[in-house]
Order: sequence, then C-alpha cells, then structure tokens
Amino acid sequence: MKNIYTFLFLYITVISCSSVINENTELPNVIIILADDLGYADVGFNGSKDIKTPHIDDIAKNGVVFSEGYVSYPVCGPSRAGLITGRYQDTFGFGKNPLFTPKDPNMGLPLSEQTIADMLKLSNYKTFAVGKWHLGAHESLRPMKRGFDEFFGFLTGGHRYFPHEWDLEDETKVKSQGGAYRTKLLRNEQRIEEKEYLTDALSRESVNFIERNANSPFFIYLAYNAPHGPLQATEKYLNRFQEIESKNRRTYAAMVSAMDDGIGTIISKLKEKGIYDNTIVYFLSDNGGRLRGDSDNGELRGKKGNLFEGGIRVPFVMQWPGQIKGGQTFDKPVSSLDIFATSKAITSPKIIPKNKLHGVNLIPFLKGEKKHSPHSNLFWRNNFMQNENELRTEASAVRSEKFKFIKNKQVDALYNLKKEISEQTNLKDQEKEMYDSLKNEYKRWSKTLMDPIFLGLLANDQYNKLNPDRFKY
Repeated sequence: MKNIYTFLFLYITVISCSSVINENTELPNVIIILADDLGYADVGFNGSKDIKTPHIDDIAKNGVVFSEGYVSYPVCGPSRAGLITGRYQDTFGFGKNPLFTPKDPNMGLPLSEQTIADMLKLSNYKTFAVGKWHLGAHESLRPMKRGFDEFFGFLTGGHRYFPHEWDLEDETKVKSQGGAYRTKLLRNEQRIEEKEYLTDALSRESVNFIERNANSPFFIYLAYNAPHGPLQATEKYLNRFQEIESKNRRTYAAMVSAMDDGIGTIISKLKEKGIYDNTIVYFLSDNGGRLRGDSDNGELRGKKGNLFEGGIRVPFVMQWPGQIKGGQTFDKPVSSLDIFATSKAITSPKIIPKNKLHGVNLIPFLKGEKKHSPHSNLFWRNNFMQNENELRTEASAVRSEKFKFIKNKQVDALYNLKKEISEQTNLKDQEKEMYDSLKNEYKRWSKTLMDPIFLGLLANDQYNKLNPDRFKY
C-alpha cells in the first residue's frame, strides 16, 4: 500500500510540474502577412524568374510551403472575412466585396463574428492591424472595435500609394467609391500626415510595433495593399526591373519587391529582438492574380474573381523556426481558414471560440503526427457574378484531396488536380461516382449558407439610389 501511495504522489507531482511548465511556456508571437492580388507564380518559391522575392522565399526555406494552399473566396473582402474569423464567410452573409459606406453599420463584418484578434486578446496578446481593412468603414466595424489595440492604414478596398495623392482629409470629403482611395491614412482613429510610399510606411509601422512589444506576446495582421492596383511604384523599386519591357509588369514587379523588402525588415527585427524562433509567420495572398498584363498565375487556370485554381489557389507559406522543421512542402489542400484554428490551438487551447470554426489545426500535420489530409473537402460559393436583380448566377466548387468539382457559366466539370493542376481534362463522365459525390457534398454544405447581407461593389449605383445621403455629412 505504501508503494502505491508513493507512486501516486510521484505521479501527481510530475503532472503538476508538467502543468506548471505548460502554463509558463512562452507564448509565440503571431504575424499574418497578406498580399493583395498576388499571382501564384509571382514569388520565387513558386518559380518566378523575373520577380525576385528573397525574403518571402526565406520564409518558405525556413518553414513550410503549402503547395495546395487556398483562400475561401476569389476576391478581397470575403476572403479577408474568412481568414480573420476562421469561418466560411457565406455562413454569416459576407458574400460580396463591401462598398465604402462609413455611415452604414451593416456594410461589413457582422458584430456577431469573433475575429482572431478578439481571441488572442483573451490570451493577453498585444494586437495590431496594419494596412488594408475592407471589413467595414462604419465606426462600429473598424479594427479597434474588432479586437485590435492599434491600427495604421485605411478602411476601403484599396488605396493610392503616393502621399501627395492623399488629398481628402477624411471620409466626410469622399464623394464616390473611388474617392476613398485618396483619403489620408488612419493611426487608430486619427487622420495623419504620412510622407512615405504606402508599402514602405506599412512595413515601418510593423517594425516599430515589434520594437515596442518585443517583451510580450503580440499579433500583427499586416495587410499590404500591394500589388493591388493602381499600379504605382517608386524609382527605387522600378530600377530593379529595367529588363522587363511591359510597363504594367515592370511596375507590378517593383510593387512586389517593395513588399518583399518590407518583409525582410520585419524578419530582421524579430532576429534583433531575439524572438525570431518563437514567432509564427504566415504569408499568403487574398486571392489569385488579376491577369491584366501584370500578374502571373503560372499553370493555373483562371484569375481573381472566379473559382478556377487561378482565383483561389495562392502563394502560401508559414514558419515557426523553434517548432516546425523548415524546408517542407505540404502537398495536401489547406485553407486560409486554418490560420485561426492553428493559432488558437497554439496560443489559446482552453478558450472556446464564440462560433464554430471551419478550419483545422495544422501543427500535428506539419510535425508528422497526422498523415491524412487535414480536410475531407474544401468548399466555395462565388456570389461575385450574382446579378443585383435577384437572378442568381452562382458558381460552386468542392475540393477533395485529389479531385475538384466546379460548376459555373463556363463549365460543369470534375478535375483530378493531383494529375493536372491546369483544369483542362473534364473527368465528369469517366469519374461519375466522384462527380456525383462532390456535387452532393456541395448541396449539403450550401444549406448552411446565407445570401449576402449587403449590396456589393457591382451594385454601387443601386446602393446610391437606395441611399441618396451616402456621401452627405
């Protein structure tokens, strides 16, 4: 009996010590770096020849390349809504790109949704949103009301890059959707005078935040505007690509290079502060390239705005040097939705999320503890082509580990993406059982969705007619 008590005492002591160790383990910092409209083949780790991205490539080299990494929607706003909540955006009605409507509390991410910043603050993280927001311009929807301690950037879906063009003091001076691209930047809730090229300013502010918060766990959501239009770059970056004859491609390359330089300064600051090994860095694009003589999606069919691979498969890497072995390529489908679930599992395992997450924790897969595909299926519904007269032209897609079902105006098809990523050979008739299975999976999933809760960019004129005081203050 004495031996049993002794054993129990030792067991409890070990367990208690383990708990203390776990509780005192230093929480990792988390940085999400989001490019805008970056083509799949416009980074070195995906084969770019004319655009050098050494700093982004270093993340790939020291971490994991997700060769089949996807976003949840093929255009900016809904994709960001999915990423920042870890949930399919159509489950809460964010199925369109929002208009710039600072007086409309319904044009953006519903207050019922929890952001990744909300969750990390529960674990005492310092949180910072930098760059493009595009999740609502109303005062109730802005970053500092959605879990962020600090904000530096702009609220609309894009912005001009040169400070001399930011000639509108604030939202009260905006008289059109495009006019929002010319507002002065925000620091928290105050409009400021900024002198640097937009991409450089966003990188600088990220570095400064790290400098100020290196001794506590922090989260940075860095949403570059680059290389989203308008195509604008400084001579410093343009001069690097004099061999590129196309003006659009040259400017685009310069914009990507500016972003890459900025990422390099962030990584350097992490190393300087001694927190590099314990910082998780994700890098991805919000959707595919737009293919207007600027971006390059490589072998992928399609582009921004559609559900072919070129619209939803994006450059996607992550690193956590102290925990995840570098030099990996993970060749199973993963989603931007997984970033929330993965970050939560690492930083906040005991916190119950407000809403059901649709992503999964990728760490066990990256450490080899789990061998199967993280997702049985990934889903997409594209409302981008939906007419505003309620006549739905809906596009749909489902990705299993090997196959992809897609239906839109152009095709009704099944592709084997493990054999052909260019989506040319329709196997609908040869693989009818798989086609029917994925089609039925989509029907089941679609029953969980909502129609868009607000009019989108394509309904700008309609919105103005319904809201004639939109730009009146």
